Order: sequence, then structure tokens, then C-alpha cells
Amino acid sequence: MDWGKRDGVGRRRGIDLLVVAGAAALCVTVGFAQARGLRVYPQLSSLPFPGVPMEGRLPVLVAGFAHYGLVPVAGSALLLWRRHRPVAVAVLLVVLSTVTTLVPAALAALFTVASVRSARTTAAVTALALLPLPLSMALQPSLSAVALATAVTGGVLVGGAVGWGLFLRALHDRGEQARSQALLRAEQVRQRERESLAREMHDVLAHRLSLLSVHAGALEVNPGAPPEQVAQAVGVIRSSAHQAMEDLQQVLGVLRTPLQPEGTRPEPPQPTLADLAPLMDESRAAGMCLHVGDDITHHAAVPATTGRTAYRIVQEALTNAHKHARGQDVRITLRGAPGRGLDLEITNTMPTTVPTEYRRALPGSGSGLEGLRERAVLVGGELAYGREGQTHRVRARLPWPA
Repeated sequence: MDWGKRDGVGRRRGIDLLVVAGAAALCVTVGFAQARGLRVYPQLSSLPFPGVPMEGRLPVLVAGFAHYGLVPVAGSALLLWRRHRPVAVAVLLVVLSTVTTLVPAALAALFTVASVRSARTTAAVTALALLPLPLSMALQPSLSAVALATAVTGGVLVGGAVGWGLFLRALHDRGEQARSQALLRAEQVRQRERESLAREMHDVLAHRLSLLSVHAGALEVNPGAPPEQVAQAVGVIRSSAHQAMEDLQQVLGVLRTPLQPEGTRPEPPQPTLADLAPLMDESRAAGMCLHVGDDITHHAAVPATTGRTAYRIVQEALTNAHKHARGQDVRITLRGAPGRGLDLEITNTMPTTVPTEYRRALPGSGSGLEGLRERAVLVGGELAYGREGQTHRVRARLPWPA
């Protein structure tokens, strides 16, 4: 059983009973005031009591009790259906208010219509509630101050009930709009998180899988290699696969973490510029001839965002070299200083022919460097890449504040 839903229904019923009781009490009060000549809403006729002779004290008391007691209570009880049939209840109570003292109940019904129904419906029901005001003055032989005051009071009460309902309706709509915007912002945060994780998974796994593919391809091309080389290749394959699984688990661990406000959500461990050395050692172990020119003396002084972006650029360039330029020399150049920025260049010679087993070894998505160009722009830098003759070149300039 849904106890929360049951409690909500119970609260609504309690509120409805309080509204009925309050409206009934106000209707009785208005009835006694009207008996003394004080009117708040014009009556076009009086409610008849057929079969009850009006001579004698007892019949008069019975008629008075019915008119000022039973009728207000019975009319106010119609408000129990105001949530389900607000227009019908409002129309019925407005009509009854023209012959008996049910004005407070009718005002409550008008408030409900204004707060839950469309503007067109609200306008129609409001016009019906205001119609008795000019009719009552037109039916008067001569316009008196009492009739004018009654019409003005009735108009103010109807306008106040409808206006208050429209005000609460506007607050409710504003709250719904705020909730919709909050949901939209949350979805946008989730989308950015998915895009960030997609880039992270590509950057983390592509390099590991390229190394694994290199060694697996070498075993396929040269099945008769010495046992030492086979054991070394198998060891690298096992290590790369294990490391790829660990990296994937770290990234997916962030994906399973409940969504938190931006700036507080956890992120996978991020590399820095100091992590370039192990990355290059892995590529050398895979048989790549790698030349490095590094003019940066203190890698730790490079800002974290800049260092992470530089690492990802080198990682993607090495991954592409493993896939498309195996056996070719790769040169990496790093230059920069605080206030001048970090310049990064990776070049490799493109082979004239690519063996068949290399072409089918590891397919690529073709979006790695383009994604890194977007990442470089996001941190305030720039990246360009392309083929120049037989050389493929990747250049990047990243910010390094003074």
C-alpha cells in the first residue's frame, strides 16, 4: 500500500471538510445579516417553502431554521465535489445564491474554478456570477443606495475570489515552470557528463587497445618468433588488457555515481604532464622509435588542466601512430613557459604501404583528434592536425598563465 498517497488523499479530504464547515458557517452568518437588512450579494428572488404555512410561531421557526440552517449546510456540502466538478459546482452555487444565502460557498467555488481551469472557462463563470448585479439594479423601481452598495459589494467579493484564484494559479504555473527548468538543467548536466565520460573512455581505452593490437599483430605476422619475444609480447598483452579493464572500471564507477551538482561530482583519476614519461615508455616497449624534445624543466608547474590536455593530445597521437604508422619514427616536441603558453608538436612519417594485417588490426572512430581540438578550445587553446606530404603533424598551443 502506498502510504504516502493515502496520506495525501486524507489531507485533501480534511481540507475539503474544513472548507465546507467554514463556508457553511459564513453562509449562516450572511443569512442572519441579511435578515437584518445587510446584503452582500443581490438576490433576484427568495427561496420558497411550499407546504409550510407561515402563520404561527412554530412554522416560522421551522422555515427560518430551514432557510438559515439546512440550506446553507446543504449548499456548502456541494463543495465536496469542487475538485472533480469545479465548473458545475460553481454554476449551481452561483444560481442558488440569487435566491438564498449561499454567497460564501459560491465564492469558494469561483476561487477553485479560477485556480484550476482555463482563462476562458474562468471568464465565463465569472460573467455568470456578475450577471445578477446589473439585473438586480434593473429590476428595482428606482435605484437606491442599498441596491448600489449591494451590487458593488458583490462585485468586489466575486473579483476578490477570482483574483485570488488566478494569483495562486500563476504561482502554481511558475512553480511548474521552475521544476521543468530544473529537470532540463539536470538533463543537460547528465548529457555533459555522458559526453565527458565518452571522451574519457575513448582517450583511456584507445591507447591501451592499440598497444594490445600491436603485440597481437606481431604474433600473428611472426608466429615462429623466439620464445623470449613471444613471452614478452604475451606479457604486454596481458598487462595492457588488465590496465584497460582497470581504467574502464574507474570510468564506469563515475557513471554509476548518483548525479551531483557541477563542481562536486567525482571524476576519474586524471593524468598530468608528469605522466608522459610512462606513456612514452609503453610505446617504446611496443616497438615505436620515439624521439622526445622536452624544454620544460618543471612539469609540476604546468597547470593541471593544461597538463591533462597535453597528455591526452600526446596519447591520441601515439595511438594513431600505432594504428596507421607502425614502424615509423615519431617525434614529440614540448616547449613553453609561464606567460608564454605550452607548445606541443607530434610528427610521424606516413608509410607508403600498410600491410593488410595492420589495416584490419584496430579500426578507429575518426573522431579522436577532432574531439581533442574541441577540448583544446574549451581550455582556451588551439589544435591543428593534418598530413603534409609524407608527414602527419599535430600542433597544439595551450594556455600557461604567468
